Amino acid sequence: MKRTLTRCTVLLLSLLIILGSFAPVAAQEEDTLNILYWQAVSILNPFLSGGTKDVEAASLVLEPLAYINPDGILVPVLATGIPTLENGGVSEDLTTITWNLKEGVVFSDGKPMTAADVVFSWQYCTHPETGCSGLQWFEDVESVEAVDDYTAKITFGKPKPYPYGPFVGEISVVLHSEQFADCVGAAAAACTDQNFGPIGTGPYVVDEFRANDVVTYNANPLYREEGKPHFQRVVFKGGGDAESAARAVLETGEADYAWNLQISPAVLQQMEAAGMGFVDVGFASSVERLMLNQTNPSPDLPAETRSIDPINNPHPFLSNQAIRQALSMAIDRNIIAGQLYGAGGQPACNIVNGPPHNVSPNNQGCLMQDIAAANAMLDEAGAVDSDGDGIREYMGHPLRVTYQTSTNAVRQSTQALIKQWWAEIGVETELRNIDAAVFFGGDPASPDTYQKFYADIEMFTSGTGSPDAENFLVRWTCGNEPSPDTGWLGRNVPRHCNAAYDELFEELKRTGGQDARAALTIQLNDMLVDSGVLIPLVFRGSVSGISNRLEGVWVNGWNSEMWNIEDWTRKS
Repeated sequence: MKRTLTRCTVLLLSLLIILGSFAPVAAQEEDTLNILYWQAVSILNPFLSGGTKDVEAASLVLEPLAYINPDGILVPVLATGIPTLENGGVSEDLTTITWNLKEGVVFSDGKPMTAADVVFSWQYCTHPETGCSGLQWFEDVESVEAVDDYTAKITFGKPKPYPYGPFVGEISVVLHSEQFADCVGAAAAACTDQNFGPIGTGPYVVDEFRANDVVTYNANPLYREEGKPHFQRVVFKGGGDAESAARAVLETGEADYAWNLQISPAVLQQMEAAGMGFVDVGFASSVERLMLNQTNPSPDLPAETRSIDPINNPHPFLSNQAIRQALSMAIDRNIIAGQLYGAGGQPACNIVNGPPHNVSPNNQGCLMQDIAAANAMLDEAGAVDSDGDGIREYMGHPLRVTYQTSTNAVRQSTQALIKQWWAEIGVETELRNIDAAVFFGGDPASPDTYQKFYADIEMFTSGTGSPDAENFLVRWTCGNEPSPDTGWLGRNVPRHCNAAYDELFEELKRTGGQDARAALTIQLNDMLVDSGVLIPLVFRGSVSGISNRLEGVWVNGWNSEMWNIEDWTRKS
């Protein structure tokens, strides 16, 4: 009882701390929108922070040329439309994209937004001393030029079949060139006034910024859409924890929106039962998956050989496709998604899970666990239990695997379930969990990083990052494997190498047009899934809590969850 009371006291104190800044206005002011991000905002310049809470808080003020909507479709923001090959906005040789800007758009100080601001924003981010966290979005950009006040042309140094990196999404925004004129390069970090109070074209202007605490905004009186935004004031509060944030929306009704509710599905369901709010999920492309090492990770091998070279040092049994497929067949993805992820996860059979036009319809068989078929497949492959100890052997090697992931309650529960199922097909599993800071840290001296992969199987989540999958599918090309020669950098974690896959991927790199690229993406996805070198488990989304009195919210897994905040309204 004493332990329970202590926990309740801590939760209550956390809740009171979170609500302290805005509980009175929430009760008294209908035109105030109260938002909880349990990670507090530290800066409002997305070019100088990769943190989600900073980028999303800035998105109320700063805007890109286009967003990606929750369906994975590009929609114009500061542009009049989306340039494509078909409408002539993308050149036939795929080296340029030309954006037409909306006329009459002004920054909140009344200055017009023009193509010169687009050019400046590129110069600002790509200056070598700025330290821009969004530099990746300008990869291969050779120049950005203002053709006229309302036309911006981007030229790439090589053909770019998917040219929608620059100025698309909440990280690659258009800055006010006059406000940031003296903040380029080494001066960027010292521009406190600009970084804490940017002047933008978005629906809100910064009223007060308290770093690592709260941001308050007022409606932008010069916003281009008449009658919007609907709320005159926004309080964007940070701190506390996910459970207290969820409680503030779902149980007490003191807040309108709570972000990233990484909480047990059972706890969330109990909170929803209070009737003050509901849980919604933004799905994009993130997938929790198993990676099956194609090299031998035995600790008996020297460092220059261990987990290196799938051709000359193959895994003793995971290099067998039938064994890999049997491991997949034994897993019940419905139980993992339903019991451990709840609304935040769906059982997954594909490695590319969004947007819909990129999703293969060919792999849904994995949704049905089949222990009997898995056992039959192993028998046929020659993996048999010859000594009756319950563990199969393949060519003299017992089917014993070390299965590692980061330390996380949901992941450890997933491991336990999979270990049980694999035992039913004669595979013995040793479970390891490693502190996330170490596992994802990339220290070349550490034996426990996911890149080094000193295990047979490991599990983590990532996704395409954009509606186009090219920069995701490159992970499984030959030569992209982590190794000592690259400081263990490289994204081909399972050490997969298939000449046919590489050939098809090269075709994707040369191909323009959404439909043609989607067809190639599906083929590449199917090759990976069929091979079994990776086993998709759960299609993961971002879970948010929303007040029952809030309307117009469309939770977005691709971009800022605040992407359409100008459309949010309160029920009377």
